[in-house]
Amino acid sequence: MALTLPKTETRPVVGRGVVLVLALACGVAVGNVYFPQAISPSIASGLGVSPDAAALVVTATQFGYAAGIFLLVPLGDRVPHRRLVVTLLALAGAGLLAAGAAPGVPPLAAASAFVGAVTVVAPILGPMAAGLVEPDRRGVTSGILLGGSIGGMLLSRTLGGFAGEWLGWRAPYLAMAALTLGSALVLARVLPRTRPSSRERYPALLAASLRLLRTEPELRRSCLYQAAIFGGFSAAWTGVALLLTGPAYGLTTRSVGLLALVNAATMFCTPVAGRLADRHGPGPVNRLSMVAVVASALVLAIGTAGGAIGLAGLVAGFLVLDVAMQSGMVANQVRIYALRDSERSRLNTAYMTCAYLGGSAGSWLGAQAFGRFGWYGVCGLVAGLAVLVLGKAVRSSGGSQWRDGSRGV
Repeated sequence: MALTLPKTETRPVVGRGVVLVLALACGVAVGNVYFPQAISPSIASGLGVSPDAAALVVTATQFGYAAGIFLLVPLGDRVPHRRLVVTLLALAGAGLLAAGAAPGVPPLAAASAFVGAVTVVAPILGPMAAGLVEPDRRGVTSGILLGGSIGGMLLSRTLGGFAGEWLGWRAPYLAMAALTLGSALVLARVLPRTRPSSRERYPALLAASLRLLRTEPELRRSCLYQAAIFGGFSAAWTGVALLLTGPAYGLTTRSVGLLALVNAATMFCTPVAGRLADRHGPGPVNRLSMVAVVASALVLAIGTAGGAIGLAGLVAGFLVLDVAMQSGMVANQVRIYALRDSERSRLNTAYMTCAYLGGSAGSWLGAQAFGRFGWYGVCGLVAGLAVLVLGKAVRSSGGSQWRDGSRGV
């Protein structure tokens, strides 16, 4: 059974400086998942393999990350946070060094899957940080950490692409290994000592995520919201790569990476979303985010015009879509972190697993929609998923309550 420890032992209050350090660590860890996307062509040319074979490295990293979320994130409730986080970062650094020295695609893919599995530090630090700050700071803290993750995603792809082009594909792996190991050293000194909130055996920890999905309606609500919105988000990014490299624009895949830079604004918006969720509850932030996703789909549809007008529509539409998706994620995390103090990591495991399943399905649906209906089909899919959950959110807004308060959501 879960063991809830006294508040003085499980919730030491930390300052903004420590939260910012945690955000940087999240950025480094998340960057390990995304930088291979930018250097896949360099891997293909450097190892003398086809682009499809090199793409297996990206797939292996993402598969490992999904497996790590399910298998390792629940340990955040069972193992002291400092020991767990530092160990995972050290293992990720070692895996990156092995990947940078790999002689071919099979060992590189194996090392990449290992790195993906053990670099799940961000989903562990999120619930941990929620227990290190006062309840009325959880939203803004989640926003700051999410902003760090977004920054890592952006900078790793951008800098990884430049480093891979100038210095070869091994350079980004070695650079990320240095950053990851450096983060482990910093967190070994910065993270406060915490005690586990549970003494359950490992199989029970894994089963707990499924149990929580069954017993916690607010968790199911957050999972549904994020799976749908993240599914639309993934569908849009899958479809836009086909749009930009197709006859309407005739651009290279590098243009997709440049378009991704609009995500930078999200780093500054997520803390604001967190403050709104702290002040008004997660429900209003969710509903506003869903409305913004529908609006973004309408703006993204301008992309069919091509030329400067179409590009302007894509930039504006993706800016709104990214801010809306990430703001909704902050609201959902505020909701689930308020459910059970002693099981935050397992709650986050269920939530993140559902979110990534929705994103994976959205990527597939986005490709299918583009193939059959073009860019309009993708925009319709994004809007349709948002309308689906918006209707549920509006119907639920009158009766549901926070578990740790009385605000309606």
